[in-house]
Amino acid sequence: MPTVADQFIDVLVQAGVQRVYGIVGDSLNPVVDAVRRTEGIEWIHVRHEETAAFAAAAEAQITGRIAVCAGSSGPGNLHLINGLFDAHRSGAPVLALASQIPSTQIGTGFFQETHPEKLFNECSHLCEVVSQPEQMPRLQRIAMQTAAGRRGVSVLVLPGDVAEEPAVNPTGQGTVHREPPTVVPPESQVRALAEAMNSAERVMLFCGAGTRGAHDEVMRLASVLNAPVGHALRGKEWIQYDNPYDVGMSGLLGYGACHEAMHRADLVVLLGTDFPYDNFLPQAHTVQVDIEPSHLGRRTVLDVAVQGDVGETIHAVLPHLEQKTDRSYLDQMLREHADRLERVVDAYTRNVERQVPIHPEYVADVLDDVATEDAVFTVDTGMCNVWSARYVTPNGRRRVLGSFVHGSMANALPQAIGAQLADRERQVIAMAGDGGLAMLLGDLLTLRTHNLPVKTIVFNNASLSMVKLEMLVDGLPDFGTDHEGSDFAAIASAAGIHSVRVERPGDVRDALTSVLRHPGPALLDVSTDRNALSLPPQITGEQVKGFALAVSRTVLSGGVGKMLQLARSNLRNIPRR
Repeated sequence: MPTVADQFIDVLVQAGVQRVYGIVGDSLNPVVDAVRRTEGIEWIHVRHEETAAFAAAAEAQITGRIAVCAGSSGPGNLHLINGLFDAHRSGAPVLALASQIPSTQIGTGFFQETHPEKLFNECSHLCEVVSQPEQMPRLQRIAMQTAAGRRGVSVLVLPGDVAEEPAVNPTGQGTVHREPPTVVPPESQVRALAEAMNSAERVMLFCGAGTRGAHDEVMRLASVLNAPVGHALRGKEWIQYDNPYDVGMSGLLGYGACHEAMHRADLVVLLGTDFPYDNFLPQAHTVQVDIEPSHLGRRTVLDVAVQGDVGETIHAVLPHLEQKTDRSYLDQMLREHADRLERVVDAYTRNVERQVPIHPEYVADVLDDVATEDAVFTVDTGMCNVWSARYVTPNGRRRVLGSFVHGSMANALPQAIGAQLADRERQVIAMAGDGGLAMLLGDLLTLRTHNLPVKTIVFNNASLSMVKLEMLVDGLPDFGTDHEGSDFAAIASAAGIHSVRVERPGDVRDALTSVLRHPGPALLDVSTDRNALSLPPQITGEQVKGFALAVSRTVLSGGVGKMLQLARSNLRNIPRR
């Protein structure tokens, strides 16, 4: 007689779920045993439930399909919460199973008792308790469809005793709709958008993650409008490559002329971005296109708000647009972008092959060279975000995953686990900070257990460098940011993982090349300069007095990798007069 746990796993298999991430234990045991007895699905044993949630979210972002994680009662499922917050805020379709103490004991202060139905509400679209077998499989399918359709987290709370009960309703056959919707805006919004664009002399496009799949459409729009194109961090991988209108990135990690172009424009067009830093936006003369209506106008005042898919909206508006003939604004911004990069790049490339400790920018630049054209990079929050933003070159095939909205530490290694399980043949590189890696260090063992060929590159500066930078620009002495160094290569080697440690820049390229070619899991521990804070060549006393907009822009404007090459090539697109 199939149990509720058997039914739960059967529904997952029907939906195409191939694995469940978690740690076995007590109330979760019936579900784990159902996995053991079911073909087509596997249990991925991790060392921390937070890793399970991060890994599931990464798998979902790579594949576009729903992924699943699980935690046992009390502390087990509580450990999921940080990774689930990240999944939910990233729009990753994830189903989390939070197993629960025996249903007869709920409310008695029983051992390990918590109330997951309350705890997970803030990081999910749906969080419901399966209190009797009759609720299944319908409630599970509702949860999965909600996660897939609304692009976020659903949580099912399942007491262990209910999981062991016989299933009452037939499982039947069911599917989960996976494709995100395509939304075409109403004609009135299209015409208002066209009127705003036609009326403005200088239009600038600012692109986010919502431009995924709309690269060609954005380029056509930029061509018609003679508009410079900038991007937020999450828009980089979708919009920067093959972009002759590129003026860089805005935000705390920004570089180039993006901010200047935005503030000189008569009209800023926000395309598929919920860019959170409102103090970087001009707060005037802005229109926004987004498929999610709650994003419209919540960061800046809008002249026109358009609910729609970016690609479909551009298709709809292009026939109503007049070709702009004046390129002076675009050409000026392209020149300024290249000039800004020329001024800062030298400070981060001069003599780097001889500098000890190793410049982390140099490591990231070489890594970009030797990584495959379709590599997946997972990047820790902090300075690894800076190096990936400046040095990982997008091409339409590479992916870059990070905790870009939630901003959690320790995400790179867990996300690499999920990305690698989604495709064992694809190169997956975790750009890990020593602080982030140390937080979930035990999951190096997960790489060995499942023989995952993840390549972990540790930027090891024995410091929380981003925090140090935050203190610097706030006018505070850094405190509590530096600590004794650790030999992560030795730790990984003791765990049975191929590992190399590099302390001299001349060894970086060969070490990276050999580690990336290793057939199994491998780790490269690079001793980097803890004082490499992405500072410009000169910094004034006035700039460190506060975290004002101009200060943050200047302090974080250095180190741009191959972006200078792109800017130089785009200058060749400027017509000769």
